[in-house]
Amino acid sequence: MKLLLKLFVLFLTLSAVGQNTYLHCGKLIDTKTGKILKEKTIVVSGKKIIEINDGYLKPESGTIVDLKSKTVMPGLIDMHVHIESETNPKSYLEDYTLNDADIAFNAAKNAEITLMSGFTTVRDLGGSGVNVSLKKAIASGKVTGPRIFTAEKIISTTGGHGDHTNGAKKSIMGDPGPKEGIVNSVEDAKKAVRQRYKNGADLIKITATGGVLSVAKSGQNPQFTLEEIKAICDIAKDYGFHVAAHAHGDEGMQRAIKGGVKTIEHGTLMSAETMQLMKQYDVYLVPTITAGKFVSDKAKIEGYYPEIIVPKALNIGPKIQDMFGRAYKAGVGIAFGTDAAVFYHGDNGKEFGYMVEAGMPAIETIQSATVTNAMILKMENEIGQIKEGFFADIIAVNDDPTKNISTMENVVFVMKEGKIYKNQMK
Repeated sequence: MKLLLKLFVLFLTLSAVGQNTYLHCGKLIDTKTGKILKEKTIVVSGKKIIEINDGYLKPESGTIVDLKSKTVMPGLIDMHVHIESETNPKSYLEDYTLNDADIAFNAAKNAEITLMSGFTTVRDLGGSGVNVSLKKAIASGKVTGPRIFTAEKIISTTGGHGDHTNGAKKSIMGDPGPKEGIVNSVEDAKKAVRQRYKNGADLIKITATGGVLSVAKSGQNPQFTLEEIKAICDIAKDYGFHVAAHAHGDEGMQRAIKGGVKTIEHGTLMSAETMQLMKQYDVYLVPTITAGKFVSDKAKIEGYYPEIIVPKALNIGPKIQDMFGRAYKAGVGIAFGTDAAVFYHGDNGKEFGYMVEAGMPAIETIQSATVTNAMILKMENEIGQIKEGFFADIIAVNDDPTKNISTMENVVFVMKEGKIYKNQMK
């Protein structure tokens, strides 16, 4: 009986080996060290990486994927997307014309485009709540897309950047409260965080200052008190959440940093003093340069945005890249994020080039989109590296990005959790 059991286990083991996938990698980026390795074989079994070998293994069974002419790296992580929506001249009407089902179909399309662009994990920083259902659908295999960490609905203040009733006529404007993510006191703030937990969020997003694309005059004024931000961050910590803070204005950024947030999104008007605060409090900048460039370009097209938005877009958008360069040189921690939806999903890879233009070495931009972001998400032992025991989230590009960063805009191979979703070997 014991012999039969041993033979059965051996059969299962051999069967499993037969299902392994062997990736022959010409170049392989070690995101932990920043080194580029040559002629490696990654062995994938199920959802995980089980071996990394020198040279090109030639197994008797299993699937071989020829990536000898490519540069291979871990799946990328974008820390700032809005998967439910995408920019268009009619987007401000869509709050009133789209049903949840419409949003869900759009979100599914955007999710697939994002994955095919090499982003196997994203942090969704605010939507209608459909993003929670999408996260579950992707995780269960019903929908194709990246692994999602979602903030569900943004937490804002009345009239703040995240109050989507701004600009509505009074009969439908209403008075949204903590359930809808709108807070005006410490108690409101606590309730809003707990509501996000109840609704299925993974983290919290606040609008610490005004914003560019909200239908409101200021794009930079502080919109929370320090006490409110502290309350949000304290309760978030109780629920295992970190807090991301949208912020363009310097005063709002300083309140957010002192209040306990983990990331500052955009950071456009950040002062040297605030950069030092970020280092002191171990807060990361998510720069979103691509979004800044896109809105400043589109603001020049008459009618693309409501009139109240145009001066903000022309003022704020062009300043993000320069601020990023100064923040990087000052030693501020950088977490890769793009604000996809403000521009077209699938163009996320442009961010790498803009970061390099501003002075960040190409390898460090890739590390910011892998090991750094994995650490912030507390997934540093599962994603962000090509390493034994990690999820087989693996992508490939045609060229060496340390020599040609634009190659990051054309991902030709995508594997997520051991399943190949894209393979354009030419």
